[in-house]
Amino acid sequence: MATLAAAPLRSLAVSTHWRARIGYLALLAVLGYLVVLPMIRLQTMAFEDGAQGYRSQYGRFDIAETIWTTIALALGSLVIAMVLGTLLAFAASRLPAKLGFLRIIPTLPIIMPAVANIVGWAFLLSPGPGYLNVLLRKLPWWSGSDSGPVDVYTVPWIIILTAFGLTSFVYLFVSAGMQNISSEHLEAAQVSGSSTVGVFFRIVLPLLRPSLIYGGGIALLLGLGQFTGPLLLGQNNGVKVLTTEMYHRVSESPADFAAAAAAGSPLVIFGVALVLIQKGLLGNQTRFVTHGGKAFAPSTGRATWASLSIVLYALLALVIPLIGLIIVSLTPYWSGSLSWSLLTLDNFRELAATDTVVESVITSVLTSLGAVVICVPIGYLMANLMVRGRRFKVLAIIGDFITAMPLGIPAVIFGVGFLLTYTEPPLILYGTRTVIVLVYVVLMLPFATRMQMTAMLALGNTYNEASATSGASPFVTSMRIMLPLMRPTILSAVALMFILLTHEFAASLLVRASTTQVMGTLLFEMWQNGSYPLVAAMALLMTVVTTVGVGIAMLVGGRNVLSNL
Repeated sequence: MATLAAAPLRSLAVSTHWRARIGYLALLAVLGYLVVLPMIRLQTMAFEDGAQGYRSQYGRFDIAETIWTTIALALGSLVIAMVLGTLLAFAASRLPAKLGFLRIIPTLPIIMPAVANIVGWAFLLSPGPGYLNVLLRKLPWWSGSDSGPVDVYTVPWIIILTAFGLTSFVYLFVSAGMQNISSEHLEAAQVSGSSTVGVFFRIVLPLLRPSLIYGGGIALLLGLGQFTGPLLLGQNNGVKVLTTEMYHRVSESPADFAAAAAAGSPLVIFGVALVLIQKGLLGNQTRFVTHGGKAFAPSTGRATWASLSIVLYALLALVIPLIGLIIVSLTPYWSGSLSWSLLTLDNFRELAATDTVVESVITSVLTSLGAVVICVPIGYLMANLMVRGRRFKVLAIIGDFITAMPLGIPAVIFGVGFLLTYTEPPLILYGTRTVIVLVYVVLMLPFATRMQMTAMLALGNTYNEASATSGASPFVTSMRIMLPLMRPTILSAVALMFILLTHEFAASLLVRASTTQVMGTLLFEMWQNGSYPLVAAMALLMTVVTTVGVGIAMLVGGRNVLSNL
């Protein structure tokens, strides 16, 4: 009787095992179609006709300068962002408890769209009518000049402005690592007589090495894939990088997808290689679950330098470009002179009365929310596969690689890949909101997966084992135990993805049609047409939409949503 009773249970166990395996295989097949197929299509086209795409792109007279500019932009912005991000993280850790609210300030530039930040600085530092340049020319050193002294359209300034944007991401990684440093190490160093500078260089930096390496890798990938700054600022002086080369190749008539694919190949190879190296270095990520110890305690002193450092960064990365946008948005035209009599709200009235603007806002919000709704459950399933899928090791390795690829490959490459893939059968989706949602899902996969995987690793296996012992199924365990415990992390992931997607510009510019625009692509058209006051008003509108979304997330998930990023 015991044998007969055990037989159905054994059969059921095998059936459950295979159902899970088939489910994960189906999910990986869908993700492979979305993530990997566009890359394969691009490379296949680049090698057609005897690698004509590579000969066309790398036979251009200015290709060496383009590659050098790409490398200079990536490395220059990486160095600046690593220095600023690390110093800001250390400064935030030294803030006294009463000034703890300042810790969120270095993350706020993420809320401001990159396209808005770039445009704001252009209004301030354009050689002729830039407002800051006009003020600088009143000084005796530059009083005799009609332009400058700063030219925001040059490579050094594109590097600096790109670095300001990357600093917030580096800050997030480093400050997270800072929280894992036991205050006992710092207290011991201070007791032995080390100064704040000594503690930073001798104790903090060595302990932050993993966070610095990981954050630096991400910043390097983002720097190599920069598109917004070079496209908006580089056109005036002919500054080109590989990502803008891809855009120009598919924007010309007829579109040259083969040359565009060839232009992006070095970025794809480097991105995939960096992802694989990272996986090899990290190995089994459950090794990084830590317990106990005293947290990195805040300073009890005044820490004036820390407060000033954070406020100064906020001024440069957020407040000053916002001022530039506000000034231009309130004037009928952009010039170097200002007068109270010129101030008007007509630009905002025109935006509100323009159907395409209203449609772009609706499309941005709906496609962003749609992608987030799809990404959260997919990210949960993939995180669960990688953390607890010991029975599916091969599937976990494949899933880990697929979900990491969009982080290593620039968004503009996926935009070109989706443009090529979904303008032909079997799925012709070009010009629809569906293709925008799909490319957004691909771009957000790493964030949805990594953030939820981090939460699962922190929770460990205790809750799952206790639930399984009590007879609960994996589905019940997820719904009643894991998801409620992971709620803060999930809401933080939702907030971050919504921020990034309402800002998204590179991929959107390639898959959108004239009848299906998002806010960033419509702003770019206004910029191309020279409607600068409308550009400024549109940039502020994008910032407001993102801020409202984050505010709603904070109402639902509490004030710690942004700090949990």
